[in-house]
Amino acid sequence: MATATASDKKVKIGATKLLINNKWAESTSGKRFKTIDPATDEVITDVSESDRADVDKAVIAARDAFTTGDWSRMSAAKRGELLYKLANLIETYADELARIECLDNGKPLNDAKSADLPLTIACYRYYAGWADKIQGKTIPIQGPYFCYTRHEPVGVVGQIIPWNFPLLMQAWKLAPALAAGCTVLLKPAEQTPLSALRVGELIVEAGFPPGVVNILPGYGPTAGAAIASHPDIDKVAFTGSTEVGHLIMEAAAKSNLKRVTLELGGKSPNIVFADASLDQAIEGAHFALFFNQGQCCCAGSRLFVEEKCYDEFVEKSVQRAKRRVIGDPFDSKTEQGPQVDKDQFEKVMSYIDAGKKDGAKLLCGGDRVGKAGYFIQPAVFADVKDNMKIAREEIFGPVMSIIKFKSLDEVVQRANATPYGLAAAVWTKDITKAMAISNRVRAGTVWVNCYDVFDAAAPFGGFKQSGLGRELGEYGLQNYIEVKTVTVQL
Repeated sequence: MATATASDKKVKIGATKLLINNKWAESTSGKRFKTIDPATDEVITDVSESDRADVDKAVIAARDAFTTGDWSRMSAAKRGELLYKLANLIETYADELARIECLDNGKPLNDAKSADLPLTIACYRYYAGWADKIQGKTIPIQGPYFCYTRHEPVGVVGQIIPWNFPLLMQAWKLAPALAAGCTVLLKPAEQTPLSALRVGELIVEAGFPPGVVNILPGYGPTAGAAIASHPDIDKVAFTGSTEVGHLIMEAAAKSNLKRVTLELGGKSPNIVFADASLDQAIEGAHFALFFNQGQCCCAGSRLFVEEKCYDEFVEKSVQRAKRRVIGDPFDSKTEQGPQVDKDQFEKVMSYIDAGKKDGAKLLCGGDRVGKAGYFIQPAVFADVKDNMKIAREEIFGPVMSIIKFKSLDEVVQRANATPYGLAAAVWTKDITKAMAISNRVRAGTVWVNCYDVFDAAAPFGGFKQSGLGRELGEYGLQNYIEVKTVTVQL
């Protein structure tokens, strides 16, 4: 394993309390929980643990800010200015935030600096530009009337974000909600609360009025459930597992029929035809699966390879996986850090065991690396069948499953034979094949000869049990807007 010097690991830890109404406070219960460095299994710090009582306080603050506070009277242009200011502050402290993300999540520092931070900053700036461009229409209707629509903020929003991309998922949720004029309760994942709390400090520094953004670290069954079921929250947005998505929809329906958007699990097909540029496809498939320790909802985890090139593809993919550098996430040479925590580590290892028991061929990796932390050697399975557990269920770890196919029609049918529909990709030089896959595969995003290409302007979300609604782009604003029709007799 690569190692890093002590000086490389110096990270400034900021707020560890709850942010409610622009004030930092301990939770009502006084409880705190520990957040762990997954590279060492050592405690970083402890953080205030919110629950229903704190959610109630934050809802009151957010409701007041939305209905009578400075936010309710602020112009759309001013909201945009605040979002730009927040983006600039995040850019100013980008190195510090990347180090927090690296320490708390375990992702390589290089990835945090080259992917998470630039995409986060771009997202805030994109929606800052939208803030004063949210507008309705005039509609010609019969009779002596003037009819028009207003696009108004949906109200108080609860947002529950995951641990795999804490900063980025916070931006995907906060930026469109704030641009639309909503107020927010945001619950970061209990595994990775530190970067969200640091951004909370920057939100206050940027000048957002009290109650506009409230940050409540805590656990899903307590704080998360309280948000989903609260009768005075108008909408909830969640990114995480499909199983929890079902619970959130049920709670939202029982409480007040609040709006729900969900970005959930995936088992995305990544389809390689023999006429593709093979080296490009191998590197692309490697990135599609192993990026972020395999902890991506849209990971290309069902890798379908045409039988004509299957053996060569498998051999070269194994060679590439063996070259992957695993080690301390603060080391500049590291490509792969630890899984986020012990639970996730054990889950991934159980899937590796299941793959071997089901008869798939483990060609490399799959073992624990080192004695401290939660590092796993990149695993590559060949001869995987569609009915095997590793081909059906979301693993969320560095486990590549390579599956053989013969024809386009066959692979489309097999690609769609899943309850998920988040993303897909196709590798080919034949535009006809590329368009056939793009049109026929049931997924919210399809990449052609590339993977994991994201932009704040391009919508992202899933079909089927991969979710409801879209994030990013103009489509992402629709989740936070109510349409009101006004008709005036002339």
